[in-house]
Amino acid sequence: MKDGPVIASVAALMGDPARANMLTALMDGRALTVSELSEAAGVTLQTASGHLAKLDTAGLLTAEKQGRHRYFRLSGPDVAQVLEGLMGLAQRTGAVRVRTGPRDTAMRTARICYDHLAGERGVALLDGFFCQGLVTDEEAPAVTPEGKRFFSGLGLEIDVMARARRPLCRRCLDWSERRSHLGGALGARLLDWVIDQKWARREKGRVITFSREGGRAFDERFGLAA
Repeated sequence: MKDGPVIASVAALMGDPARANMLTALMDGRALTVSELSEAAGVTLQTASGHLAKLDTAGLLTAEKQGRHRYFRLSGPDVAQVLEGLMGLAQRTGAVRVRTGPRDTAMRTARICYDHLAGERGVALLDGFFCQGLVTDEEAPAVTPEGKRFFSGLGLEIDVMARARRPLCRRCLDWSERRSHLGGALGARLLDWVIDQKWARREKGRVITFSREGGRAFDERFGLAA
């Protein structure tokens, strides 16, 4: 079976501007209603429902009903990874708007990519792990024995995460930095841990905001101060 028709089918689904806006709105890992997604896409409820049905049928979304509302979310982190890669490609080829604003700066500094940290801070974190020998600098990164001791000191049980179906560590190409940040189960758990420390908070949408003290504590704890 040739892959071309399959790729073309998925690309066509993602290529529609309204559907692309819906998928992007879901990249922060939340589940949103048809009404919220129609607003994000700038289309009517009826049109949004049609788009969502196509994305659901293709397996890019999952839907669940709660009360009167039906909620949609990305079907997995691999969908977010593809979207992040497409954003990077658009950035590299110049297929983006020229003018930028404050929100663009915040998104580039720190944002959520499905469930893990992306942006400048996310890339710096993974680079720091490589430099300190906590994670191997390979195409498929692995936690080293030193890394296991370090993460266990944070209360993160590497052995438990490693037994899950999801990869423990995964490179995720960052659209704004064009280098990798840390995805996978460890990347997701680390973002939760940072927010639990109250060093950062999730804003509406994908932006992650670090307080001044939180940013300093983050850099010091993960050896990024230098």
